[in-house]
Amino acid sequence: MPTGVALRDAREQLFDAAERVLLRDGPNALTSRAVTLEAGCAKGVLHRHFADFDAFLTELVRDRIRRIDHQAAALRASAGTGTVTESLTEALMTVFGSVALAIIGLITSRDGLRARLRQAGSVGVPVLTEATAMIASYLAAERDAGRIAADADVDTLALTLIGSGHLLFAGREGTPPEADAVGRVIASVIAGAVPDGPP
Repeated sequence: MPTGVALRDAREQLFDAAERVLLRDGPNALTSRAVTLEAGCAKGVLHRHFADFDAFLTELVRDRIRRIDHQAAALRASAGTGTVTESLTEALMTVFGSVALAIIGLITSRDGLRARLRQAGSVGVPVLTEATAMIASYLAAERDAGRIAADADVDTLALTLIGSGHLLFAGREGTPPEADAVGRVIASVIAGAVPDGPP
């Protein structure tokens, strides 16, 4: 076991190592030992930055949620440009990248982690809840711009898009669906909410 290895930005390196373990070996293989071995550091490094392993996992998920928050701001700012279907396709392809799916698997497999996330203020299924809010916010901005019907129920559309996206991406072994396939599903879901033909 390596000791005395100086880690620059140790938290981020530990998070990245955890993601690699998750992607390669799945949620059941994610232990503090596996993370520190993957990061090439002593086990004590993790415990110097986090109270325990569940605290580490909670911060890992919260960090990934913050990434969705950044993506949400960029997506909302893009309203009125390109097509609605193209923007949503890119958003879902990013949200359901393999790391996000692995994080969702981690959350659903660990009761203690879900409890800590709830204590930290998360509701629903973390990552999916934030992704749904991101899509709803974008659709509301497009509705304000007149590119989505004024009476469109953006919250229901967002739930439908995230649920459909999750089903499209889940269970694939390293081979995400093609953007065209994702775009076709999106176009079908939002068809009734687009005032003038294809979005």
